[in-house]
Amino acid sequence: MSSCELEEENFRHCCLLLLQQSEQLRDSWSWEQVQGSQEGYLRKTALRTVVINSSPVWDQAGSSSDSGPHTSCPSRPDEQAALIGSADADIIGGGIEDEDDDEGVCMACEGCSQVLQYEYHVLYSCSYRTPVLYFRAVSLEGRSLSLEEVWSSIHPNFRLRLQSSPLSTVSQQEHPLLGQPFFMLHPCRTQDFMRPVLQAAQDQHRPVNYVLTWLSVVAPVVGLDVPLKYSTQLHPAAPLSSSDPD
Repeated sequence: MSSCELEEENFRHCCLLLLQQSEQLRDSWSWEQVQGSQEGYLRKTALRTVVINSSPVWDQAGSSSDSGPHTSCPSRPDEQAALIGSADADIIGGGIEDEDDDEGVCMACEGCSQVLQYEYHVLYSCSYRTPVLYFRAVSLEGRSLSLEEVWSSIHPNFRLRLQSSPLSTVSQQEHPLLGQPFFMLHPCRTQDFMRPVLQAAQDQHRPVNYVLTWLSVVAPVVGLDVPLKYSTQLHPAAPLSSSDPD
């Protein structure tokens, strides 16, 4: 696969391979078919313990709080820009502060962690011809995280790098298949970091799973673990099928 663009048929094939490996590794990825549609997506849920910082995280990087932590991608004016990890980004995770000693309960104090349930979806973008990672997070009581809280759950090392790029910010957007609010990692820079990876694989005459390779780059930014065993595990090639991944 020398092109840095991914056709939808190849996307489904890569998803099928990832699902087969996930089953062997018990990594809980599944394929969700949209009812009444030919479309579907990869899905995984996971519990994460994070620390959330109540102060506006974009202020910490020296940006104006009025502008907020989001911007528009010039090449796609109809979409809100979101977060995309660069290939050389360092992998890490998050911090919230409030003072409330009255009840002896930590409502939102610095160093106070929360257990959250994250839901991750991998979809295919026909516009960019790349995978796209959508996600949302809720507390164990069912409260959805705000945009600011999602930003604060990202480790400062990642935040500073992301905030320095006008195309690398996190925002909320409607899920294209479910019509529900999700956060997304914008795909407008995907080809930039995938091109050298795919070229190196071609030069070394070794196969590469586009979706898995892409996921291993962007997933750590939002706390999604991609076990190393995916890359080291010997896995037989699966034939292309006209049916959707199971």
